[in-house]
Amino acid sequence: MFCVECGREEPIYKNGVCLQCYLKQAQFTKGPAIIDITACPRCESYKYKNTWLMEPFEEALRRHVKDAFHVDPELHEPQIDTDCKEQDRMYACVVRITGSVGGQTVTEEHPLTVRLRRTTCDVCSREAGGYYEAILQIRSDTRAFSKAELESLQETVEKLVGQHQGSGKRGLFITDYEVKREGLDFFLSDKNTAFAIAKKIQEQYGGEFKQSASTAGMKDSRQLFRMTYLVRVPAYRAGDFVCMNDTFYVISSVHSTRVRAVELRSWKEKIIEGKAIKPSMILGGKELVKEMIVVSQSKQEIQLMDATTYTMVEIPKPSTTSIATATVKTVKLEGSLFLCPETPSD
Repeated sequence: MFCVECGREEPIYKNGVCLQCYLKQAQFTKGPAIIDITACPRCESYKYKNTWLMEPFEEALRRHVKDAFHVDPELHEPQIDTDCKEQDRMYACVVRITGSVGGQTVTEEHPLTVRLRRTTCDVCSREAGGYYEAILQIRSDTRAFSKAELESLQETVEKLVGQHQGSGKRGLFITDYEVKREGLDFFLSDKNTAFAIAKKIQEQYGGEFKQSASTAGMKDSRQLFRMTYLVRVPAYRAGDFVCMNDTFYVISSVHSTRVRAVELRSWKEKIIEGKAIKPSMILGGKELVKEMIVVSQSKQEIQLMDATTYTMVEIPKPSTTSIATATVKTVKLEGSLFLCPETPSD
């Protein structure tokens, strides 16, 4: 049949015209010349409908263009692409929408001006206003934290907060924190996540966990509460040497209310309830460890030399395994010298 538009003998696609003539006169996409996108100047998140999203500008633009532009159902498998140049809080963009009609690829372009409207988001408004729902308190039982321990605890909490933020907890942030003589206080914006972080700290460092609530006013005729989560880290740490029932151990790892310890004479592992370890049982930590030179060894004994005094000493080996290193770590506890097992704290 002949196309009524071009007169050529071509298959008629629609309305008496061939596909080529139809595509010349048809428009499959349309949209506005200007759109506004609301952006937070503090965190660079973008508002989409009633939700703030942490995403690149290109992704935010794609969402708005998809909503603002109409695509005719006749254009199959449409793909939207944008090319933008920033111009002082505005973007001069070209929107390209590509699809297929009658098996032929069709691309339509639209000039678009994108205006950025700067408005502080809900989360940043709360953060700037000092909002918090929970206090995470980390305290030490019977002994003060060292500077290194305080730094490690702070790094651990910040890392856990970052992990929760990365998993979608956009409203989570540390409002403030305080370093005190007795420990650390973290003011967190979300009480449920603060609870999860507190339990994770207890699991990692051991000790006691407590929680309490205090009133924080009214909202929509409901009583609001702030939570305080206390983790009291025990006096012992991984790497400490302890004496229980005249037997010497080194704590290899701490797990919530229990510890994994290695008996120094035999190097056998044992699980010990944390509450059974009293401060008086703790003999010290890594500062007690001393490196000595291996002189010789037999199946049951090893001969060592002090690198400073050149004193020789022979002690039983915890196992018949041959020591392959030139030096070994030792610890002297109440007059007895022991070989130190390799532990995660080393």
